[in-house]
Amino acid sequence: MDQAIDFHAKPQVAAGRARGGRDAQQDALVCLHDPASDTLLLLLADGMGGDGAGELAAEGVIDTARRLWEQGLWREQPGALFLESLCQEAHAELVRRREGLVAAEPHSTVVALLVRGKQAYWVHVGDSRLYRFQGRRCLSCTEDHSVAQLKLRRGEITPEQLGRDPDQHKLLRGLGGSAPPEVEHGGALLHTGQTFALCSDGVWEQLSTQELRRLSRRRDQRGALHEALLLATARGGEQGDNAALIFLRIAGAGWVRRYGEKLWSAMHPAAAVRGPGGRGLASDGEVGR
Repeated sequence: MDQAIDFHAKPQVAAGRARGGRDAQQDALVCLHDPASDTLLLLLADGMGGDGAGELAAEGVIDTARRLWEQGLWREQPGALFLESLCQEAHAELVRRREGLVAAEPHSTVVALLVRGKQAYWVHVGDSRLYRFQGRRCLSCTEDHSVAQLKLRRGEITPEQLGRDPDQHKLLRGLGGSAPPEVEHGGALLHTGQTFALCSDGVWEQLSTQELRRLSRRRDQRGALHEALLLATARGGEQGDNAALIFLRIAGAGWVRRYGEKLWSAMHPAAAVRGPGGRGLASDGEVGR
């Protein structure tokens, strides 16, 4: 079992993934940041489809997110519309990547969060999740598009049985299928101290909501993410799934910009005397796959 963690960090964000007991890594993630506007795009994809198609699918979703971000589409469209466009474009990309494949069909889940000013927008398709916490409360959690979730809604299983149900991995929605996906949307006003966790099923099946809440609130985000992924892969065992996770903590207004200016000054001490012109980090900083 591979417990090595591919770890990345940005201001307020920690992200990483581990292969677990699988031969291939089919989870992918990206965190894109524009400090000038305090805008963040966090996205996680869990690929599937057999014979290498899972990796191909997850990479296709990430590539689409990067392309639309670089094109500046998020500047032009309302948050919810941009995320809808991203999901539909990613779906079309996976359909294109399916051409020429014989024994494989690239499909993927997606969960994405756009933070712009005091507003958060999110979408998901499949069983990758987004949790939103405030203090000791879980304010919201996305609902999986799976047969097991349908059984839970009907009262046939309990919430504790959901992650272990044999129908958990039978998805009702995904990117790359024969029809455009039905995308689930959510949104909320942000408050200082709120935290978010975006994760693949390899994480939430192994960690409880309360464990994710506790870890997401730790000041040492890198340490918290490291602990979460180690727990997920250890509990998953030799046959455990890939695990991918992104933590986001909402700080006070202007924190990202102040952090960027301090970092810019530290890296350019001579120019700091003149001032950085109101800009800190590179305008297209990102955390990779």
